[in-house]
Amino acid sequence: MISPPALGLRCEPIDVVRIGLIGLGQRGLQTLRRYTFVEGAEMRCLANLDDSSFEEANALLRTSGRSEALCFYGETAWQEMCRRDDLDLIYICTDWSSHARMAVEAMRCGKHVAVEVPAATTVEECFELVRTAEATRRHCFMTENCCYDWFSLAALELRDAGFFGTITHCEGAYIHDWRNRFSEGSHGAQTWYKTSCWHGGNPYPTHGIGPIAQLLGIHRGDRFSHLVSVTGQAAGAESLLGHGNTTLLTTERGVTVLLQFDGTTPRPYSRIQAVCGTEGFARKYPLAQVQHESDLFEGEVAEAFLRKYMRGPAADLWREGSERGVPNEMNYAMDCRLIYCLRHGLPLDIDVYDAAEWSCLAELTQISARRGGERVDIPDFLNLHF
Repeated sequence: MISPPALGLRCEPIDVVRIGLIGLGQRGLQTLRRYTFVEGAEMRCLANLDDSSFEEANALLRTSGRSEALCFYGETAWQEMCRRDDLDLIYICTDWSSHARMAVEAMRCGKHVAVEVPAATTVEECFELVRTAEATRRHCFMTENCCYDWFSLAALELRDAGFFGTITHCEGAYIHDWRNRFSEGSHGAQTWYKTSCWHGGNPYPTHGIGPIAQLLGIHRGDRFSHLVSVTGQAAGAESLLGHGNTTLLTTERGVTVLLQFDGTTPRPYSRIQAVCGTEGFARKYPLAQVQHESDLFEGEVAEAFLRKYMRGPAADLWREGSERGVPNEMNYAMDCRLIYCLRHGLPLDIDVYDAAEWSCLAELTQISARRGGERVDIPDFLNLHF
């Protein structure tokens, strides 16, 4: 039996969102620290493979004037935590391979889920996330913070104002030189680097594609149809360098999207974030640019123009985070929006279909690239057919 769609899902408002956090590595501790700034949420429980980070975690909570969290460790600690009846949200900060499995279990235990990117690593895991969210009527929020970047928020307003005309092409990426982190970083960083080198496609697509998908209204009027993907091999298949991936996606309405990933060359950091329409153009990297008809603005002038279009609740939170001096305004806006929506029974900014559509590109780009750039169709997760 197919459950009704979870698009626009609304759930009972939660007065104070009680959170159980799985994973206390670098990202997990960063998440815990971020949530000391968020009102209306409590970190009630922590689960980790070992107890090495519990003291640091609870010290963070105490220093911020919050109560200490209950701690569970061991291989099954996360499952024990999911089964508790005093939690509303399970926040997953573990290795990629466990994200989908943990998210599915948490939803089956009646909990809403926030899961780090990517939410899943295979197409089948993406389908399972969707089926479970629809069956349990629980939220599955993928924590794609780049959707709360100031440029992304401004681009949405520019679209709604008709600045771009008809959007015809977008470009996104995650280009980040990770070579030093591989040689000097933690075991987790080295594992991440090796995975990205040997994946063969784009293992980390969500930073680049997330803001673009929201801009194009994916599964809200359009959807990704198919892709072709190629990965550079000039440095040799066994090399840990030079495996940049380029993917071209097409939507049902005919919009093209260029998506890139590169963590193994000296290219400067970039997510590109370019939007091209019949009347206007805007880009964030490497230099802010805005063109409308014949008027071109660049650099500080372009950025000032774009920032004037930062409107709406998420943009207000971005500014609030900046005024409070939080470490990262994107994360602050994302965290506060998630908790606000849960507390008010509203649909989330990023739903389970977003999580599936963006995450599935990891496997699909891998398939296409390994077949020499062959066309690969993209599933329609909202209608559960391929």
